[in-house]
Amino acid sequence: MPSSVAPHAHGAHAHHGHDHDHGHGHVHKYSGRNRFALAFWLIAGFMVVEAAGGLLSHSLALTADAGHMLVDALSLGLAWFAQHLASRPRSQRRSFGYGRTQVLVAFVNSLLLLGIVAAVVIEAVHRLFGPTPINARLALLVGACGVAVNLLAAYILHGSHAQDLNARAAYLHVLSDLAGSLAAVLAATIVLFTGWLPADAWLSLVVAALIARGAWRLLVDSAHVLQEGVPQGLDVPALQARLVATVPAVVDVHHVHAWSLDARDVLLTLHVRLAAGADPGQALQAVKHVLMSEYGIGHSTVQVEPADCVDPEQHCDGEPVVAGRFNL
Repeated sequence: MPSSVAPHAHGAHAHHGHDHDHGHGHVHKYSGRNRFALAFWLIAGFMVVEAAGGLLSHSLALTADAGHMLVDALSLGLAWFAQHLASRPRSQRRSFGYGRTQVLVAFVNSLLLLGIVAAVVIEAVHRLFGPTPINARLALLVGACGVAVNLLAAYILHGSHAQDLNARAAYLHVLSDLAGSLAAVLAATIVLFTGWLPADAWLSLVVAALIARGAWRLLVDSAHVLQEGVPQGLDVPALQARLVATVPAVVDVHHVHAWSLDARDVLLTLHVRLAAGADPGQALQAVKHVLMSEYGIGHSTVQVEPADCVDPEQHCDGEPVVAGRFNL
């Protein structure tokens, strides 16, 4: 069985020589916008409280988490705006709509997260060489409230991040901020009961490492989509072989390009060369059926060619030309 991409719901397909299928539903994105709005106001409101608590208690872990929440609020606001743009219909100027905006926001958010990591690491190293006394009781109280707030925000966003890079970026922000609040609580607890001041800086470094790991993965994935990379889970050579094996009229599949707008909806263009005497309409219908039923690809452009290759520069009889994959 070939590798496949998660199916998407699309309308009926029109079959013609150079065929396009569109079916971009946006119902789920409106509920996503409501989730982003709730999480945004929750995070933005508590960010002010945590910033004040961090400054008053002199806790680096708490202050770092407040800075993280500031970026969280900005990121959620951007995600909220991106969802709004993505819900807008296609136009003559933007034939694919605004779905790519969400990936762009995810890319920016990953860079913001890495910026936070750098700032926290620099300050933590500085404090390791010169520990600063903190008000452990205040830091513990504010940190505990931060845990509760981030748990609530994570609950609000849970379920909206499965395949949406934009929602995944927002969810990652909240989860990493939850880790930051937990670290602030643990650091304050250690300082309160043992008086060991470096605990604050060491735990800040642990949180920074956790944030960096998720941010780097998000950066790679969003950059891959922005660079028109082949969607993850789609094996192009296997797809070519499957079409030749399944559709008797098809003798060759070449000039294949696969990419995605928002890491969910796969788009595909390909040329199929037919056997002499084959019916182009029936062959096209069979190819479209395989793409949709086995690979979940509802947006494809198929160029049907006669027995003689009309694009010799595409090496129809040789190694197929496949869209490259972007790696970091």
